[in-house]
Amino acid sequence: MRYKTFITHNELNIKELSSEVTEDRNGAVVVFNGITRDHTDGRKVLFLEYEAYLPMAKAKLDDVANEMCDKWDVDVVIAHRIGRVDIGQSSLIVTVGSPHRASAYQASEYSVDRIKQIVPIWKKEHFEGGEVWIGD
Repeated sequence: MRYKTFITHNELNIKELSSEVTEDRNGAVVVFNGITRDHTDGRKVLFLEYEAYLPMAKAKLDDVANEMCDKWDVDVVIAHRIGRVDIGQSSLIVTVGSPHRASAYQASEYSVDRIKQIVPIWKKEHFEGGEVWIGD
């Protein structure tokens, strides 16, 4: 396995996703789990809502995973939620398996930055008293 990416309305299962990169060749597995927190800038957040241009978002997630595999010796799973994501739920999980920990850490950090740069998925924050689309 080199990589797998997907976008879903369903809840993400961190254990299941990390098991997909746990292979005999890999001595390290790094997991990034982006979860919805209950506050931003002093406001109480109720939930997040994600929208995507699905064909392009999937293609761009594939691009990120390909870039990771080209730069490092890694196996990758990237999963992003769309729709409503409640407090404490995962919106983005990136799992990286690698023979060595340094490349797993580097690839994981790279992936989150790159996803925010190029993947057309937009986040709306719903809070007490209003809602706002979030840029970066």
